[in-house]
Amino acid sequence: MSKLAIKPLADRVLVEPMEAEEKTAAGIIIPDTAKEKPQQGVVVAVGPGKKDEPMTVKEGDKVLYGKYSGSELNINGSHYLIMRESDIFAIL
Repeated sequence: MSKLAIKPLADRVLVEPMEAEEKTAAGIIIPDTAKEKPQQGVVVAVGPGKKDEPMTVKEGDKVLYGKYSGSELNINGSHYLIMRESDIFAIL
């Protein structure tokens, strides 16, 4: 992870999605058109939180989030999602 020149505001979190699975557990290769959207990622940047709600996640945490959570961003050729902390279901 490299330091980015982006700092999320309030309770927002910048997540780098993990790659979608290439193969099933049985070893069947999944084509690009059939791959599921990844629902796990690594937190890259965290906002300061809201006045009465401190942030729970921190940089480097591996998290699980909703399939359609966040907004996609392309920064320096890398893909990221920016979402509210409440869109994150769990820290893995």
